[in-house]
Amino acid sequence: MPKLKTKSGAKKRFGRTASGKIKAANAHKRHLLINKSKRGKRNAKGTVTLQPGDAKLVLAYMPYMRG
Repeated sequence: MPKLKTKSGAKKRFGRTASGKIKAANAHKRHLLINKSKRGKRNAKGTVTLQPGDAKLVLAYMPYMRG
């Protein structure tokens, strides 16, 4: 079987937790921050664990992240 390619955009954006879940950064923190509330910006810090349906889509883009 030929090797499968990983989507290069996905490998930069997603990672795995120790328990095997998919983690990603929160959105809406890059620009136009003056219009956003302090509370919203504060809540968008750090990373978030993806829901199972979203994680399934990410794993389709990253075939070698499954194991």
